[in-house]
Amino acid sequence: MTPEVIRRLPKTDLHVHLDGSLRLGTLIELAQRHRVGLPSYTEEGLRELVFRPSYANLGEYLEGFKYTVGVLQDAEALERTTFELCEDCQAEGVRYVEIRFAPQLHVGPGLNFSGAVRAVDAGIRRATAAFNARPEIASGREPRFVAGIILCALRAFTPDFSEGYRRIFEALPEASAREVQSAASVQVARAASRLKHDEGLLVVGIDLAGQEKGYPAEEHRVAYQVAHEAFLGKTVHAGEDYGPESIFQAIGNLHADRIGHGTWLFDGSKIADPGIGDRTAYVERLAQFIADKRITIEVCLTSNQQTVPELGTDLSRHPFREMRKRRLSTTICTDNRLVSNTTVSNEIQRAVEAFGLADRELLDILLYGFKRSFFPGTYLEKRAYVRETIDFADSVRRTQQ
Repeated sequence: MTPEVIRRLPKTDLHVHLDGSLRLGTLIELAQRHRVGLPSYTEEGLRELVFRPSYANLGEYLEGFKYTVGVLQDAEALERTTFELCEDCQAEGVRYVEIRFAPQLHVGPGLNFSGAVRAVDAGIRRATAAFNARPEIASGREPRFVAGIILCALRAFTPDFSEGYRRIFEALPEASAREVQSAASVQVARAASRLKHDEGLLVVGIDLAGQEKGYPAEEHRVAYQVAHEAFLGKTVHAGEDYGPESIFQAIGNLHADRIGHGTWLFDGSKIADPGIGDRTAYVERLAQFIADKRITIEVCLTSNQQTVPELGTDLSRHPFREMRKRRLSTTICTDNRLVSNTTVSNEIQRAVEAFGLADRELLDILLYGFKRSFFPGTYLEKRAYVRETIDFADSVRRTQQ
């Protein structure tokens, strides 16, 4: 699997944050236009000061988002950066992407929750129409580009996160911070249902992101029940910054179809619940359940290496090796293309080199991404689309033999 073959193969990115995937040039331009202060106004300076190769922890990794979110406070910026993200995906052979973002971070004067989602939807549709009009796509020789939107709720936030979150706190003056955070998640789920089913936007699911430790997923059970009853896809950041029981809560309490990261799935030492006596047995049962139910893990290798000191500089220590050994359903994702300075092709190349993936194994992983997507269409349409990607992947392989 040469880099060129990997680039040509049809790929997915099921876990990519819009506000972590801006082009650096666009970030600088928007910051200057909207007078958002940056530590540097050159790409080299931002790579040195903000978007670095390594970080001390997850909190440091997230620092750069105050700049990217800061420039995404109007519909024009949201539509433009979405369009550019789709273009960047298309350029490296990503044919299906689910762009996730938290609309409440972008609410302010002149832009409400629904308007933020409509702007992202518009960016996707514009990029999709342009790409799919190409002769090789329109003729059916290559698979189409398809994209969906995942709306993120945050486990934890304060009023100063954004104008949108401040309004939620003000609307619930007698509620505790935890109750406000739970209510905000319900708003996300209800809006996702309405925008998908009533307005026909490309919303395909919801996500729960943010600090895990101290903010259990089960506190957002109501929001995920709303999403469940609305037949939305459900993914949850879990096991990235906390232990296996966080993953269990995502699956058991929130009906998660997929898990974002799942890095500490096999580490019993990360279990904090004193009620769990036999940690080894707990991990084994959880891993078995995930395997049996084909719950897909969205693996973000570079991002994990940047935020998890235990992984150090040796990617082969990543639990992705154990996930593959147990034949779990996994898909390789970028998480944040800007913050981690990566692409799907780069993530795949790193996985091939670190874990010795055989061609057939890699193709299976790529296929999981298409099969386990929250495709914005009917089941039969999804099957036909998956068939398109399989046939094209086979043709790419034949031309390289």
